[in-house]
Amino acid sequence: MRFRQQAASWQDFAAFARGMAADEASLRRKVWRRLLREAASLPLAEQLLTAHYCAFDRRTPLYVKAILVGAIAYFVVPDHLIPKYVSLIGFADDAAVLATAFKAVSSHIRPEHRAAARRALERLRSESPAQ
Repeated sequence: MRFRQQAASWQDFAAFARGMAADEASLRRKVWRRLLREAASLPLAEQLLTAHYCAFDRRTPLYVKAILVGAIAYFVVPDHLIPKYVSLIGFADDAAVLATAFKAVSSHIRPEHRAAARRALERLRSESPAQ
């Protein structure tokens, strides 16, 4: 028995490529939604977002921005004192750095920064898993 191969046309290839691109875009959206939803459940998420909103507020002095961005960067950088994969203990040093930063700049953290952080977390947590 002889097998006959049919050559794919350029139109077939173009349609296949468009389908792959659409699938990729959809997959990327789903991955980012899932990551953001998971990030919203991290310990210290509200404090990190509060620090973010304060640090990027135009009215915040430069030295306050530097302290808060440093604390946020410490949380994000994977190599530091206690690795995060060591259960909740891994967040102890992050909590200490963030608490120290908040204590140093507490007079510059406004209620609207905290409210914006809470709204952002509520929005992230309310994303449905099917999206």
